[in-house]
Amino acid sequence: MLRLAGARLLSERDQAVVRAVLAADPVASCMVSARVEVAGLDPWRLGGELWAADYRGTRGGRLPGLCFSGPNLIPLRGNAAALRSFADRALRKQRVCSSLVGPAEQVLGLWDELAAEWGPAREVRDDQPLMAMDTEPVVKPDPMVRPVRPDELDRYLPAAIAMFIEEVGVDPRDGDGGASYRARVAELIAGGRAFARFENGEVVFKAEIGALSRSVGQIQGVWVRPDRRGRGLGAAGTAAVVSRLVNGLGRTASLYVNSFNSPALAAYRRIGFSQVGRYATVLF
Repeated sequence: MLRLAGARLLSERDQAVVRAVLAADPVASCMVSARVEVAGLDPWRLGGELWAADYRGTRGGRLPGLCFSGPNLIPLRGNAAALRSFADRALRKQRVCSSLVGPAEQVLGLWDELAAEWGPAREVRDDQPLMAMDTEPVVKPDPMVRPVRPDELDRYLPAAIAMFIEEVGVDPRDGDGGASYRARVAELIAGGRAFARFENGEVVFKAEIGALSRSVGQIQGVWVRPDRRGRGLGAAGTAAVVSRLVNGLGRTASLYVNSFNSPALAAYRRIGFSQVGRYATVLF
């Protein structure tokens, strides 16, 4: 166990206590749980680090503060003192994450500690309802929505890029010409976690299961081609992905959405989602 600035780097011997924390709120922790279940706690395999605050080790079994540091900085648990210790550790090196994301209280508290050094943020989304459901969708699933095949990557990718620009506000091809984003999308397709409705060879609806733990699947990237919006494709398509998660994979379906996106919120509620928490995202 290493210690820096009050936040400690967790290792494989801390598996039990980490898994207990993640299991206490499986929907909110899905992004981190999905990584830990596959890779354990070794930073090289995990693709990031798990930090603890005010931790007494495996004998005490108490973990009041937990944060993942990787492509995203995800504080899952912690009071003000814990968040300060996470900020102290994060500020010891150059920022590499593209966002802070997770439970709103922790994200906004951590951002308060980091803003002076890391700010200004490109955007702060401080109210994102976290929604979940574990039953058959009320809306009839679109039978035309299906998993994307690997040989359809080039037809799927333009829709994924359009969604990313619309949702995040930057072009995922910036920097490396899109190689890393293409690889990520190809990985989702290969894993059977990208879904689309094709018409005349073009994507009119898409969505992905961005994170998949043993109990929860988090839906992301829901998009309808602009000229087909307002016709129910988004709700029916999302319902198809929900059905795949709940009935096909035995998972709870979850997603989070900006509170100002009233049409999306209404559609998700029609499908059967209910709010179970609140996320926030700080974009750089």
